[in-house]
Amino acid sequence: MSIGDALVQARSQAGLTITQVSQRTCIRETIVRGIEHDDFSACGGDFYARGHIRSIARVVGADSEPLIHEYDTTHGAPQAIRAADVFEPATPIKLKERRRPNWSVAMIIVLALVVGYGVYRAVAAVASPGSHAPVAAPPSHHPSAAAAPSTPAPTPTHVSNTVVIRLTAIEDCWVGFSTPSGTPLSQYLVVGGSSKTWRFRHAVTMQIGNPAGIMLTVNGKNLGSPGSAGPVTLSFGPHKKLSVQATG
Repeated sequence: MSIGDALVQARSQAGLTITQVSQRTCIRETIVRGIEHDDFSACGGDFYARGHIRSIARVVGADSEPLIHEYDTTHGAPQAIRAADVFEPATPIKLKERRRPNWSVAMIIVLALVVGYGVYRAVAAVASPGSHAPVAAPPSHHPSAAAAPSTPAPTPTHVSNTVVIRLTAIEDCWVGFSTPSGTPLSQYLVVGGSSKTWRFRHAVTMQIGNPAGIMLTVNGKNLGSPGSAGPVTLSFGPHKKLSVQATG
């Protein structure tokens, strides 16, 4: 039995119409009707197709896992992603090595001054033997006396680049995350009346299947409901403004 046939049979047993399924899942009727005919072209991609299958199966009382497995077998399962691919910086960071002061040059300068001062005192003593001028103390031999004080490098200001996303579900909603390049990371089904929090240390794209049924908070800022109907895509990251794109 195909995915569409299984969903049609479950919907008939639940006594629901396509319109009722569309209203409860916030998925357009044309998309619901296409999935029941095993046509996933209007879903907008594999990620959204899996989310639609899960939402419809939950409403009609069907087990979504065998249906998702059937979809992956037919259309190909998502490729696994390594943590190193997400957190590895695109450009290696080179740290500038701090230049150490040249103490050898400073010592040579100090010694030259001491020797020159000694020669000057000897010549002065020969020129005026009767004079008993007080002998001044030689300059300090400590290298820090000749070396100019170094200015401490300013301490860089720490900037947190952690993205904290908290979702409070008023109704059932499926959520997915992916990298900015479109590689899927994870998928969730948040049941109505519950909340869930995610933390990312990199830019991330968030897909929401039922934006009208949730409240969203990002880094402590309440964004409210990000949409009224249909799936939306949100992008978050360091020094990046929120962008919303309606899809599917």
